[in-house]
Amino acid sequence: MQAEAGRVTGPFPGETISRRTFRSETVLVLALSLGASGVSALISFVGSLTKPGALNDQAATLNASAAPGRPWLDLAWQLFGISTALVPVALVAHLLLREGSGLRALGFDGRRPWPDLGRGTLVAAGIGSAGLAFYLVVQSVGFNLTVVPESLPDVWWKFPVLILSAIQNSVLEEVIVVGYLLRRLGQLGWTPMAALVASALLRGSYHLYQGIGGFLGNMVMGVVFVLLYRRWGRVGPLVVAHALLDIGAFVGYALLAGKVDWLPTL
Repeated sequence: MQAEAGRVTGPFPGETISRRTFRSETVLVLALSLGASGVSALISFVGSLTKPGALNDQAATLNASAAPGRPWLDLAWQLFGISTALVPVALVAHLLLREGSGLRALGFDGRRPWPDLGRGTLVAAGIGSAGLAFYLVVQSVGFNLTVVPESLPDVWWKFPVLILSAIQNSVLEEVIVVGYLLRRLGQLGWTPMAALVASALLRGSYHLYQGIGGFLGNMVMGVVFVLLYRRWGRVGPLVVAHALLDIGAFVGYALLAGKVDWLPTL
């Protein structure tokens, strides 16, 4: 696919896709997914700021029960939420297939499972330890809400759902915020630096519901992930790293909350 005078040639002879179409498409994808989450997080943060009391006296709950006291209905809602949250990824895959590429163009495929797993594990180990330390500091000084990664009932499906939720988060965010967004912004003529800033700001924006710490910490993570994506040319390792980070947060909180002194709870 090549850019020609503001248009991009498609996979079929004589077909062209205008930059205007790409621009509209990108806005719509974000409006249906993490762009909308960013606006929602901003509204939530304003609500937290204007609520009486310090930020760290308020909770930001990530995986909550959807039907308390009704475990089978709750499970249905949990699986429904996880599956529908991945629809924007399916949309991105469809839009990329229109170009004759698909998610393989972003490095989200099964061609290099072991390098992706190894790199992702190393990234998770480095970011996870630094991220936890940063959260504990900003929460203690009142710049962040107390994050409650899960408040699901103690039923048999609790940990499988937490793991599925972590994988869903990682696939959605890395495919759209890194792979897809950087590809489209490049096709629209953005400079590499401008695209990096946009991706990092978007990642920080939809974590703003957690507080200033959530915003800044995820912005930094966004910069690191963009640089790694450009180095490796694959979102696969980033999906692995993000999934491991969220699994550690969700499952770790479920196992440790109320049992250790250093983990903030409400």
